[in-house]
Amino acid sequence: MTDAPFQSDFLRTLQARGYIHQITHPAELDAAAAAGVVTGYIGFDATAPSLHVGSLIQIMMLRRLQQAGGKPIVLMGGGTTKVGDPTGKDASRPQLTDETIQSNIASIRTVFEKFLTFGDGPTDAVMLDNDQWLSGYGYIQFLREYGTHFTINRMLAFDSVKLRLEREQPMTFLEFNYMLMQSVDFLELNRARGCTLQMGGSDQWGNIVSGVDLVRRVDHKAAFGLTTPLLTTASGGKMGKTAQGAVWLNAEQLSPYDYWQFWRNVDDADVGKFLRLFTDLPLDEIARLEALEGAGINDAKKTLADAATTMLHGAAAAAAARETAESAFERGVATDGLHTEDMPWAGTPDEQERNEGQPFSQRRAEALLKWSGLSPSIGQARKKIENEGVWINDELVRDPARLFSLDQVDPELGAFKVRLGKRGQIVLVRPH
Repeated sequence: MTDAPFQSDFLRTLQARGYIHQITHPAELDAAAAAGVVTGYIGFDATAPSLHVGSLIQIMMLRRLQQAGGKPIVLMGGGTTKVGDPTGKDASRPQLTDETIQSNIASIRTVFEKFLTFGDGPTDAVMLDNDQWLSGYGYIQFLREYGTHFTINRMLAFDSVKLRLEREQPMTFLEFNYMLMQSVDFLELNRARGCTLQMGGSDQWGNIVSGVDLVRRVDHKAAFGLTTPLLTTASGGKMGKTAQGAVWLNAEQLSPYDYWQFWRNVDDADVGKFLRLFTDLPLDEIARLEALEGAGINDAKKTLADAATTMLHGAAAAAAARETAESAFERGVATDGLHTEDMPWAGTPDEQERNEGQPFSQRRAEALLKWSGLSPSIGQARKKIENEGVWINDELVRDPARLFSLDQVDPELGAFKVRLGKRGQIVLVRPH
């Protein structure tokens, strides 16, 4: 990384908005970006039908590249998904079938189409699948062509391997090959597409540097690597983790309302950073918004939620989510846009057996919170009610054992309105 001012629009934008952590050859990359079209890529494995918000910073990096006149390549890991990236993991990923991987890729593509312009033009984005070349290699051929360019000594020094071994967790030989496969991806894209830049999160630094070195050593061509900082919230937590789990990008996995609520409820201290990273708002407007205090910071959060949700789900979905949230929180009106969970009021067979076979006429507050999905267990629900504050039907509840009966269901909703934290997400728990 260099402290000298960048000349290219691309790197100036990345620096001003807080995307840059490390660059392998900053002056060379800056000169290349200032001189013409830079083709850059980021790889995404297809381990689920949707990426989550933790991947959004990488998607936005490709968007910034295209906005600055570069050409983004979205590289789907149809091949590498069969191995599984060991970075940051203590266990091997489950092995997926080819059909599942391709189904996941098709689902994930729909998200990228919201952020990038795809086509055949010089700066249009393309989506490729590394299975096209990785599955074509024979084992001996792969080792002879590329194995000689990697030493075990150096691979063991990279965090993706070293930290796993330091935690005394096993790493299979299959996973150990992941770094080689990712490096070959860069070489393949450099040869076939003129790609000179690989980007990723800071945890990918070792894999990216290996790819840069391979391109420069084998073909003696320009190659650069750039990583983003590890993204955490102001409270030190991992970006995108909530009480209900991952914040998915596909609407089938997470509704636009829940996505809007995620951004609306970020920590006050994160508003400016997230506006710079995840919206296209001008920097002077972001500076004005993050300087707001008191109730004004809530307006900044709504602006963040509106902009982020519009980019992913469209303006109509963002407006509907905001209306639903304001109706539920600020005007006391419940709407159909709220997330609903069905709760078997009579209890499960195991619960009935512990209750001597009698149906439940009443349920504790802790059970309602668990069934809402805002807490993963009864034990944690109890602690949340005691320490964090839970509202049921807009009334603060501090006693986990407080009983609620069917006649306390909101008659208009046919459900209990459960909220964790004063401005947290609302979930309707519907007994049946």
